[in-house]
Amino acid sequence: MNRQTSTPQTAVAAEPVPHRSRKAWRFLAGLLVLIVLLLVGGRLAWSYLNPFGETTVDRSQPVLLQSIQNMSRFQAASGNFQVIVDLEKDAAALPDAIKGSRTLFVGAGSVDAYVDFAALGDDAITVSPDRTEVTVRLPRAQLEEPRLDNAKSYVYAHERGLLDRMQDMLSNSPQNQQELYVLAAKKIGEAAQSSDLRARADQNTRTMLIGMMKSLGFAKVTVKFADEP
Repeated sequence: MNRQTSTPQTAVAAEPVPHRSRKAWRFLAGLLVLIVLLLVGGRLAWSYLNPFGETTVDRSQPVLLQSIQNMSRFQAASGNFQVIVDLEKDAAALPDAIKGSRTLFVGAGSVDAYVDFAALGDDAITVSPDRTEVTVRLPRAQLEEPRLDNAKSYVYAHERGLLDRMQDMLSNSPQNQQELYVLAAKKIGEAAQSSDLRARADQNTRTMLIGMMKSLGFAKVTVKFADEP
C-alpha cells in the first residue's frame, strides 16, 4: 500500500507591535490626562485661593411688616423729573487744586399728585330729588414727597483738591452722598410745584368721577373743587 506524505504547512505569525511604540502611546496618553488634571485643578485652586476675588453673602434679616394703612387717596398723575446738581465747595484762603471739591450729580425721581378723598365732608355729594343729577365737591390735588430712583441717580463727575484726596484715602468710611440726594430731591420737589402736575391731577380726577357717576345711572354729573364757586 502506497502512503501519501504531506508536507507540513508553516503558519505565518502576526508581526508583533514594537515595544517602544506601545510605550510611547501610553506615555502620550498619560501626559494628556496629567495636563487636563493640572488645568482643572489649577483653575479650581485659583478660584479658591484668588486673593482678588470677591464673595457676596447676604445676611439680611427677614422683612418685618410694621403696619398696614388703608388708602383713601386717588393717585391722579405722576411726573418724572431729572436734575443735574452742580455742588462746589471752596476754601477761602486756598486754591481749588489744594482744597476744594466740585461734584456733578444726576438725580432722577418722580412726584405723585393725588386727591385725598378722606377729607370729603358730608355735603361733598349732592343728589337731585329725581336722582338724575349729582354734584361732587373735592379738594384740590396735592403732591407727594419726591422719590429718587437710586438706579438712575449717580455721580457724573467728581473733582477734588490735594487735601481732599488725602482725606478720602485716610478715611475709613466711603464718601457720603446724602447731601447730593437731599439737594436733588429738593430741586425736583420745587420743579413739581411749579409744573402743571396738580392741574393735570385735578382734570384726571374730574374725568374719572364723571365716568364713574354716569355708569351708576346719573345723567348729569358736576365735579367742583373747593375753590370753585
